[in-house]
Parts: sequence; structure tokens; C-alpha cells
Amino acid sequence: MRYDFETLVDRSHCGSGKWDGMKEKNPDVRVGIVPLSVADMEFKNPPEVVEGLKAYLDTHILGYTSPTEEYKAAVCQWMKDQHSWDIQPEWICCTHGVVTALFMLVSALTQPGDGVIILTPVYYPFYMATKANGRKVKGCPLVYRDNTYTIDFDLLDKIAAEDDSKLMIFCSPHNPVGRVWTPEELKRVAEICQKHGVKVISDEIHFDLVMPGHKHTVFSTVAPDPEDIIVCTAPSKTFNLAAMQTSNIIIPKAEDREKFAAVRGAYADHDPSALGLEACRLAYTHCKPWMEEMLQVIAGNYEFAKAFIQERLPEIKVVPLEGTYLLWLDCTALGKTAEELEELMVQKAQLFLDEGYLFGDEGKGFERVNLACPQWVLKDALERLEKAVRS
Repeated sequence: MRYDFETLVDRSHCGSGKWDGMKEKNPDVRVGIVPLSVADMEFKNPPEVVEGLKAYLDTHILGYTSPTEEYKAAVCQWMKDQHSWDIQPEWICCTHGVVTALFMLVSALTQPGDGVIILTPVYYPFYMATKANGRKVKGCPLVYRDNTYTIDFDLLDKIAAEDDSKLMIFCSPHNPVGRVWTPEELKRVAEICQKHGVKVISDEIHFDLVMPGHKHTVFSTVAPDPEDIIVCTAPSKTFNLAAMQTSNIIIPKAEDREKFAAVRGAYADHDPSALGLEACRLAYTHCKPWMEEMLQVIAGNYEFAKAFIQERLPEIKVVPLEGTYLLWLDCTALGKTAEELEELMVQKAQLFLDEGYLFGDEGKGFERVNLACPQWVLKDALERLEKAVRS
């Protein structure tokens, strides 16, 4: 391979939330243990971004900076080339992150007491953004059958028809269950929501991270009224740029952009930093080869983990990974409560994952494993898991 996906960078003393959180959970964690929880990568950043930012610092002043025409052109081109999705520069609303945008969008598009539909188990900030704004979480549990997740369309139609249902936050690809929704599934969700006047925000931050044999479809490209769909995107997951705090929220309808801007203005929320904007531009214009190799590594890690668990830990089920680099493990056959399962992972296996209960009640008994790491790191983690379960 052209790029280095084997070198591990020690992040134990640089303010990493994931690494610091590991020490908080278990102060006696052994030296050399790597946390596989929060969704950033244990890979070195793309060298094109690193070198490009160095050159930028040599030639630019770090004053107040807004997205340039070149920046927006890079975002538009990436959407067109990677996702067959034509967007206009004026649709792009740059924020400090998708989570930040979700909190503000819920405020902008709904009223206190309104219901927000989510397909559970799901990324926990969906709950947070809803509750923090005084809105009602309306969970529509995914159907888990034969080790696969599907959407309960009849239940979704019933919930969407309720008078207080005003908004749906959709996750595509789905975090944590790893589904890449088919165009047919997306179209049906869109039709149900349009029929009942439910606005849709589609969080597609993992849209570049798709496993072989699967293809991501942008929600708005199959919706009856594509301009009514808000799509949240970012380079952060794809290129390991979370600390750059730069996301691109695609809002086609001017009325929605005005509502969003009003909420941002109320909190004096401004554009991302100069370095974040430049890191995104560099990634979208120079780093596709890095991404392609990274996806090969993730796919290899998935196949390795699946084979290891099937052979040596058959009581744990590997939920098929179609998208994201986050593996969802069904550990319910171990017969442990959520608290006991966490104790097994953190104290006995010294495994620091995202516990399934974080994603809602339907996640209890599951674990989410971050596969974006050198394979030798993953192997060591799985061997610790095997030893802890067998003991």
C-alpha cells in the first residue's frame, strides 16, 4: 500500500477524548491498550492534508475566514463524483459539526412539545438533540431478526401519522447497526414522511464508508420532494478530521436555511475555523486515493474480526457490516445485564468500546467496536475478549 495504516500514534497525552475516557473508566489500564470506542480513527492523517495545512500556514493569515468559492466547489464536486448528487453552492451551510447542526436544526424546524421520530437503536446525540430542545423522542425500533436489521414501515407510518410527529432524524448509513439502506427502503421512508408532513433530516456523515458489495444512496436523490430533505455531511469520519470541526449541512430550501440561520445567529455561531475549512478542501480534492486504501483496511479488519469471533467466540453474533467502520456485536447470548457486560469489557478484558445501551434500550446486550485501527491492535483486543469470556 502507498499509505501507512500500521503505525499507531500514542494519543494518551494529547487530549484525546477516547483515550482520556479509557483512563477514567479504568485507571489501572495496561500500557499499550488502545480504546476502540468513539468514532475517530487510530490511523495517521492523510499526508496530503498534513502537508497542505503546513503550506497554508506559510502563506495565510489566521484571521476571520469564511468558506471560499473554491471550498464550496470542492464540496459540490465531491458530492457529484462520489454520490451522483448535484448540489448548489448556496445550499451548503458550514457548521462546527453534524451534532451541533442537529441541535440547532431541531430548534429551528420544530416547536416545544413536537415529536421527533428516530429509528432505534441509534446514535445517542439524536436523543440528546431532541430532549435538550424540549421535544419528544418518538422511537420506532428497527426489526432485528435473523441477525439483520430492517425498518418496520407499518409502525413508522403509524407514528408519522400522529399529530405531534413533525420531524424525523434519519441515520444513513445507520450507526450503530451498520446498515446501508437500499434505494427502495429510502424511498418508502420518504413517501411515508411526505404523506404525513414530517420533515426529514438525514445524517449521512458515514456516507463514504461503505463496504464492498454495497452502495450508499443519498436520501434526497430518491425522495419525492428532494428539496425538502436536509442532509448532514462532513469529511471528519472519512478522513479522520474530527478535531477540525467542519461539517457541510446541505439545505436546499431557502426557507429552511433562513430558519437555521436565525437559530445560529441567536447563539452567535460562526463558520468553522480557517484550518478546518482548508482541511476539508484538501481532503476532497487530494485524498481519494488515501480513502480507497483506508476502506480496504477497514474491510480487511471486518473480515478478520468476523472470522475470529465465529471461530473462537461463537456465542457472540457479528451483525453484518455494510457501512461505517463500526462493528455491532450481539452479546446477548452471554446472559449478562448491561452493567455486567460493561464490567466484563472494561475490567476483565480491558476493552473500551461503546456500550450498546448508549444507543437506547434496544442496544442493551450489544457492543460497538471501532474497526479503524491497525489490524494488530484489533487482534490484541479480540484475544483479550476471548480470554475474558472463557474465564
